[in-house]
Amino acid sequence: MPLLEKEEYIEQAHLFRALANRMQANEPAQELLRSVREEILSTTKLPLAIDYLLAELNHVGLMATAMGRMSHYFTPFQTFLVENAESEKSRLDMNRAFQILEAEALFRTSLTTFSAMFFFQFEVLCRNRLSYDKGLAAMAQDPIYDEVWRNWMATIRHKIGLVELADLVYVHSDYYVIRSQQEGGDPHRPVPLLFSEKEGRIALANRRKEPLYFFSALQRQLNYPAVPKPKPKDPQEELLPKLAKIVEKLEVRVKLLEDEQREKGINLEQFYKNPKLPDGE
Repeated sequence: MPLLEKEEYIEQAHLFRALANRMQANEPAQELLRSVREEILSTTKLPLAIDYLLAELNHVGLMATAMGRMSHYFTPFQTFLVENAESEKSRLDMNRAFQILEAEALFRTSLTTFSAMFFFQFEVLCRNRLSYDKGLAAMAQDPIYDEVWRNWMATIRHKIGLVELADLVYVHSDYYVIRSQQEGGDPHRPVPLLFSEKEGRIALANRRKEPLYFFSALQRQLNYPAVPKPKPKDPQEELLPKLAKIVEKLEVRVKLLEDEQREKGINLEQFYKNPKLPDGE
């Protein structure tokens, strides 16, 4: 997959931002895509991609399958996020997935180092509790990484969880070599050497600590976009459904009390099961 032009990522960011903002009105995704398509710069390839997304949404009701078939335009990591957002088992909702995709697309327009994008994408996996194995596999296919980075990510896929990320970053950094030389140890350079002295220092300072502190320090020092976080639920939104259930139970109890006060008493047959009918009938 080749890297896209800068204007493509700018228009992608506008698409994802518009979808994240407008989907709160509970409009169908097809209508949102049609309206945003008219705003997209026609000299880019994004309008054609939106047409394909629309066709797939109308056919199977999913965006991830279409994005997967357009691997020449959307990266595997973008497809991975949308696929998880469309899954009922994932904790990642579609609104937050679009916010992440917007931040990532804008970051691609000014990306200077491989490591900054790696930390951003890996923090997305961590904060949203996504599969490290599948997530790293998708990251490794991103065209921004060279062959050395792709091979390294393929190697650590099965180590994450057993070895802390801070340890992996430290031993593959310039700072590890500097400290080894200062302490009179083996001055060999680890293979591959991927991270700078600054990143190695941050990793060493955050070993055996909460991983989110590590990501927070990296985000401040490397100046990559802050990963969108889930907003806390408003307790008022959950209050009305709970009150409705309480009122429904009270209505049933009041009806039973009224039946009990009548001469015939409570009709218990309504609670019996008919043995001739299967359960639920």
